[in-house]
Amino acid sequence: MTQTFAIVLGVALLAAAIVLIKHRFWPLGPDDEPREDVAEYISMMVGVLYALVLGLALVSVWDMHSSAEDHTAAEASAAHQIHLLAAGLPAGEADRMRGAIGEYVHHVTATEWPAMTRGAALDTTGWQILDRVRATGAVPADATPAQQATGQETLAQLSVLDDARRGRESDAEDRLAPVIWFGLIVGGVLTIAFMFMFGVQRSFTHVVMVMGLSALITFTVLLIHQLESPFNGLLAVEPEAFTRYF
Repeated sequence: MTQTFAIVLGVALLAAAIVLIKHRFWPLGPDDEPREDVAEYISMMVGVLYALVLGLALVSVWDMHSSAEDHTAAEASAAHQIHLLAAGLPAGEADRMRGAIGEYVHHVTATEWPAMTRGAALDTTGWQILDRVRATGAVPADATPAQQATGQETLAQLSVLDDARRGRESDAEDRLAPVIWFGLIVGGVLTIAFMFMFGVQRSFTHVVMVMGLSALITFTVLLIHQLESPFNGLLAVEPEAFTRYF
C-alpha cells in the first residue's frame, strides 16, 4: 500500500513541477490568443475516450478477480465435501480417501499458492494427486447400496473439483491484452498532457488541477494492475477457503 501511494504522489509531484516550469519559463504573454475553447473541446473528447478504456479495463480485471474467488471457493468446498463423504465409504477406502484429499489440499496451499503468487506455471502434481483420489473413490463390488451411493456422490464432487481447478489455473494465467495496457498508458499521458494546453493565469489553480487528475489516473491504473493478478498483490485471493476446512 505504501509503495502504491508513493507512486501516485510521485507522479502528481512530477506533473506539478512541469506546470511550475512552464509558468516560470514560458508564461502566457499579454498578446497570446486564448486557447481554452479549442483545448477544452479536445480535452473533453480525449477524456471521454480514455474513460471508456479505463472502464473496459476495470470491468475485465474485476471479472478476472471475481472468477478466481469463485473457482477457489468451489474447489475448496468440493474438497471438503469429499472429505466428509469418506465417512460413508468402507473403512479402508475411507482412511485412504481422507489421506489423499488432505494431501491434495496441502499441496494446493503449500506448493501451488506460492507458485501462483510468484506468477510461475503450475506442474501436474496436483492432477496426479487427484487421480489417486479418484482411484480411491472406487467402491468394491460387495459394497452396500449406501456405500455405492456415497461413491457416486464422491465422483460427482470430484468432477466439480476438476472444473474449479481448471478455472483456477486459467485465472492464474489470464492477463489483460497488451493493446489495453497501451491504451491505458498512452491515454493517461495524453489526458494529463492536454491539461497543459489551458492558459490558466493562476499557477496554483493549474497545479491543483494537474496534481488531482494525475493522482486519480495513476491510482486507477495501479488498481487495474493489482486486480490483473488475482493471486498476487494487495488484493490477492488467499487460500483461506482451503485452510478454513482443513
